[in-house]
Amino acid sequence: RSYSSQAVVIKDLLTERLQYKLEKPFISERPKKVLIIGSGGLSIGQAGEFDYSGSQAIKAMKEENIQTVLINPNIATVQTSKGLADKVYFLPLVPEYVEQVIRSERPGGVLLTFGGQTGLNCGVELEKMGVFEKYGCKILGTPIQAIIDTEDRKVFSERIAAIGEKVAPSMAAHSVQEALEAAEILGYPVLARAAFSLGGLGSGFAKCKEELKSLAQQALAHSNQLIIDKSLKGWKEVE
Repeated sequence: RSYSSQAVVIKDLLTERLQYKLEKPFISERPKKVLIIGSGGLSIGQAGEFDYSGSQAIKAMKEENIQTVLINPNIATVQTSKGLADKVYFLPLVPEYVEQVIRSERPGGVLLTFGGQTGLNCGVELEKMGVFEKYGCKILGTPIQAIIDTEDRKVFSERIAAIGEKVAPSMAAHSVQEALEAAEILGYPVLARAAFSLGGLGSGFAKCKEELKSLAQQALAHSNQLIIDKSLKGWKEVE
């Protein structure tokens, strides 16, 4: 009898230790309707991973009996197929149109991370405009501040340095002249990268002042911020 009693105590102890107890729920109230920012337009030869991931997100929401509203201007995608999302809006992924959908549908939550760079940029603008707070729409998944910190290359570099990780020396620039001055300090060759750009648009290597000037002009046409990194070209990547 004593052996049996001891076994029960150990079992209860193991169960208590191994079970995951969520002290505070991630969201206070389960949303009944969720808006999904779709994958948007695709260029020829561009991968469709956000179309696939967005489709899986819609299926996951439906399995949980959560109504899904999709906004995606691209009719040639899987996620806009009939019967997948409960409602589809074929509208541009820009703040003005997305706000109209939020005002009309009043979703309890929104998923930004399935729309690629376009969806992230749109979500950041809507947050700055106060749209999500205005209509009581919660951002599900990755927090908006984490998106802002990772999309802004200067802020991301500062966050990485703050935790003691080694990164390539870099400087932020908002004009061609600032980019040239940063390159002089870092030393050529350098890597110029535009922030908030689609698929690395406007990014590239520069070996001299002339190459960087041309690259910076192109990059600043797509973004208001340019990060100049010390080039690590030729290094070997080991995983």
